[in-house]
Amino acid sequence: MLSVEGLVAGYGRIPVVDGISLQVDAGEMITLVGANGAGKSTLLKAIAGALPVRSGRVVLEGRDLAKAPVHRRVSKGIVLVPEGRMLFSAMTVDENLALGAYLRNRRAERESVERDRERVFELFPVLGDRRAQAAGTLSGGEQQMLAIGRAIMSDPKVLLLDEPSLGLAPKVITEIFSVLDRLCETGIAMVLVEQDARLALKHASRGYVIRSGAVALEGPASDLLGNDDVRLIYLGAWHGRE
Repeated sequence: MLSVEGLVAGYGRIPVVDGISLQVDAGEMITLVGANGAGKSTLLKAIAGALPVRSGRVVLEGRDLAKAPVHRRVSKGIVLVPEGRMLFSAMTVDENLALGAYLRNRRAERESVERDRERVFELFPVLGDRRAQAAGTLSGGEQQMLAIGRAIMSDPKVLLLDEPSLGLAPKVITEIFSVLDRLCETGIAMVLVEQDARLALKHASRGYVIRSGAVALEGPASDLLGNDDVRLIYLGAWHGRE
């Protein structure tokens, strides 16, 4: 589905992401594991097109999108759910969802857009109850649900999720990850960055350990859960750049 090959990206002269390669298949969730500053979020932004790629390839279904702008990547199916949600706080739930479908405004897609809206409300019933409410007045958990719902409205093939559990109550986190599992079952591929590595590895099929902008380890999630080096990362023994 999605293949990242030798990706190099950063904000200044020194690359933050330095030659990373990874792959995620349809219906698979992979997670990026690493210390704060290792380059995980930077990698998601580069894949999504929010940060320029200096070299390397971002290949979706055989098409290299490394030089494509963000809107073109979204139209092809690569959608980022950013850290901090980045909602339009003064706009309603319905209006935020409509913006997620902005590139699907052709008449032929109207029915499918409405089906996806109802799908969002089926996955997150509380959003249906609050569809006329301003996004900025929602709880943190509801805002995260809306950010994921807005991404669903783009009809994604690959979801890039940056810290979806950040600041949320355990019950809400469980609900959100249950929805992510259901979305994977429909064939959507996911690349997950998550502060709770244990949680991420329990839901993902595979993981990539990122150290100083490069892949240090990779393998089945169950293997990484038991790996002493992964534990060391989360004790702060490894340091990198974000």
